[in-house]
Amino acid sequence: MLTVDFDRLGIGPGAKVIDVGCGAGRHAFEAYRRGADVIAFDQDESELRSVETILRAMAENGEAPAAASAEAVAGDALSLPYADETFDCVIASEILEHVPHDDAAIAELIRVLKVGGTLAVSVPRWLPEKVCWLLSDEYHSNEGGHVRIYRASELRDKISGGGVRLTHSHHAHALHSPFWWLKCAVGVSNTDHPAVTTYHKLLVWDLMQRPKVTKVAESLLNPLVGKSVAMYFHKPRAVESPAKPGQSVASI
Repeated sequence: MLTVDFDRLGIGPGAKVIDVGCGAGRHAFEAYRRGADVIAFDQDESELRSVETILRAMAENGEAPAAASAEAVAGDALSLPYADETFDCVIASEILEHVPHDDAAIAELIRVLKVGGTLAVSVPRWLPEKVCWLLSDEYHSNEGGHVRIYRASELRDKISGGGVRLTHSHHAHALHSPFWWLKCAVGVSNTDHPAVTTYHKLLVWDLMQRPKVTKVAESLLNPLVGKSVAMYFHKPRAVESPAKPGQSVASI
């Protein structure tokens, strides 16, 4: 289940991509399938072992072009171990809401992005997330849980302030909002509740079958109750300060 729209990223053979806070690796896997050289980056080493296993299996089964490469790397999003302007595309999906020092993380995402590259960021949308917080403390007040709820305009301004330009935004996963409201209402850890298991089966069916009825329903509902908001930013060529008399203005 992808939150980021890969058709907007321009990822293809030879592109250098980092998926920061990759979690289970869903976006890293898709980038690898499309022929990119991928870094799946996360601080959870146990999760990364599973990601690395799947990446290896994809290579062995021919699910990614032979020329592509993929690596799972453990580290801190506040101090990415890469030089400035390393990646053509930087993905940070559903991570910033977990990071206390999100400004520092955003600065790192922008730092390692090449000029002309694309930064894709997604976070939980304000309204669906607010309902979850109101229904359940357990949903967010756990170790590594969500530390803030973003308004889209706030996140846009935070990221744009780093010198990148917003090019598009959209909402995703409307069918997941009621599922999480239900889980929060009955208890997040109450995974055996009949209503939760029934709705979960619906989501799995939708994921596996992708029937037209749910695709249409979600597209109509996304603007209203999409669980996530995704934003896409372009890193433009910077321009130096105006030259003093007698000097020329150079772009970098």
